[in-house]
Amino acid sequence: MFATQIGSLAEGANTVYLRPETAQGIFVNYLNVQKTGRMKIPFGIAQTGKAFRNEIVARQFIFRMREFEQMEMQFFVRPGTEIEWFKKWKEERLKWHLSLGIPAENYRFHDHEKLAHYANAATDIEFNFPFGFKELEGVHSRTDYDLSRHAEFSGKKLQYFDPETNESYTPYVIETSIGLDRMFLAMFSYAYTEEKLEDGSERVVMKLPPILAPYKVAILPLVKKDGLPEKAREIMDNLQYDFMCQYEEKDSIGKRYRRQDAIGTPLCVTVDNQTLEDNTVTVRDRDTMEQIRVNADQLHEIIRKKISPKK
Repeated sequence: MFATQIGSLAEGANTVYLRPETAQGIFVNYLNVQKTGRMKIPFGIAQTGKAFRNEIVARQFIFRMREFEQMEMQFFVRPGTEIEWFKKWKEERLKWHLSLGIPAENYRFHDHEKLAHYANAATDIEFNFPFGFKELEGVHSRTDYDLSRHAEFSGKKLQYFDPETNESYTPYVIETSIGLDRMFLAMFSYAYTEEKLEDGSERVVMKLPPILAPYKVAILPLVKKDGLPEKAREIMDNLQYDFMCQYEEKDSIGKRYRRQDAIGTPLCVTVDNQTLEDNTVTVRDRDTMEQIRVNADQLHEIIRKKISPKK
């Protein structure tokens, strides 16, 4: 663990230790959660929190840091079923990563040959960062080591009574652990793109998965007159309670498209004079730059389909 001192004076300071993982708080409280939630095994507890590592050389931007955000889940299972659950969570976690929209060739499994003393199976989900394939998430079968050790040193029973088998046992644990900072780095290193267009110009586009983009749609009146800003505001009022929207009217429409590309906005809706006549707008796709003409009443459905994780 990461040791440091706390106290008003150096001479009287106490040594404290910063946690290297968030998991142990889950183990200490798992029985409280199980009883108050009336949970039956198998069940899991997930949380996000700060963790600390004594990295001698913090490097590769935010890939390796001394202080970082960690997302962990401890999934409690019946002894003897842990390898089956390990394989299931290995598949489920990769499905989750793929659901964000990054192609499968950017991920791979790295199964551990040398296991930690508490584990009987372990694998890493690696991502193809700009500096090569590196660990993004770990999936481990930790057996009953953590709960048994906490029970041993606390003197408290941490066993679960299984009504199906009519026996008490210490559950085995499948852990999934992912660094939130590394996930952020993976997303942005994949999304940042410099493109050369057919006319010879270049654009910077942040191809974030639509579900993760800060703004889902930008509402852009073609000009700041002729009633177009008012119509654009009306359309935005209809969308902003369901989606994160941005309204922009400064500069030419081309420059505004480029600004939205740079921050990763998946769709741009342009309001022009024809909109005032037939309520149709131009919808531009960030990645393909294709534009289609649709009725403004269809925008809700178009945006939902674009940002849906099912897609």
